[in-house]
Amino acid sequence: MRVKAADYPVDLFAPDIEPYRAGNTGIDYVSTFESGIAGPHVLVTALTHGNEICGAIVLDRIFKAGLRPRRGRLTLAFDNVAAFRRFDRKEPYLSRFIDEDFNRLWQPSSLDGPLQSAELARARTLRPIVEAADHLLDLHSMQHDTAPLMLAGTLEKSVLLARRVGIPEFIVCDAGHAAGPRMRDYGAFSDPASPKSALLIECGQHWATHSAAIAIDVTLRFLLALGTLTREDAEPLGGPLFAAHPRQRVIEVTEAVTVTAESFEFVRDFRGLEVVPEKGTVIGHDNGRVVTTPYDNCVLIMPSQRLSKGQTAVRLGRFVA
Repeated sequence: MRVKAADYPVDLFAPDIEPYRAGNTGIDYVSTFESGIAGPHVLVTALTHGNEICGAIVLDRIFKAGLRPRRGRLTLAFDNVAAFRRFDRKEPYLSRFIDEDFNRLWQPSSLDGPLQSAELARARTLRPIVEAADHLLDLHSMQHDTAPLMLAGTLEKSVLLARRVGIPEFIVCDAGHAAGPRMRDYGAFSDPASPKSALLIECGQHWATHSAAIAIDVTLRFLLALGTLTREDAEPLGGPLFAAHPRQRVIEVTEAVTVTAESFEFVRDFRGLEVVPEKGTVIGHDNGRVVTTPYDNCVLIMPSQRLSKGQTAVRLGRFVA
């Protein structure tokens, strides 16, 4: 069952990021600000997917507010700018990427390999920035209008950082996608022996106004948690919009259902965070293969409408203490 773009209105307006092209790093659309005081190098990225514009709105607001780090270093990066340039409010799904998903390339075999694409070229350019960062927040949005999700990978260090941020309610621990690693999974971010950590926030439906509000709130909280900003610094952007949720809940993803053919169909229109009570419940069919829930109270994470071969149809998880 597929969802059409018309199901969701485009209520957000993409900002003009051209003023940030030159930056100050020698890499287009990447700017770094130094505090002159010892502290972590914090990286906030937007437009990893060209049609997920809430992150671009956040970086635009940070630039316009003139925020600078109190300690350490703050880097702001617009990732897949080429795809973003194709963003069309009438066909907003078509600008996710140019050649391939920018967020499935983050492994040495891809970055150092012989293949070429628009996204690989940009990832290779951004690689030194990502490798230099101590902490990463990658700003995303989702196909469906469900509660925001903080994707923290599989290591406790990122879960702890997500708890320091304080929102959103749901922290998802997952290993990513069969199609390839995400930027938040790259290198030291996934090394349990390294202090470096990364988070990926899914702020809500791609073009809903509340997604931009959540994106700015999470970003400010992330920077506050790491000591990059103070609360007084955040005031020009309105300060934190929401009280920290009294109980953040962790969902452990145990498996990702990968599409093996072009004929994958869900049995109904799942939108995400549905809890299926009984083990063995049929949720979809993949070229004749019956896809069922592996345990009771299975949580469906981000069921996709991009049901093409090799892509993740849905992630299956369970709440953990």
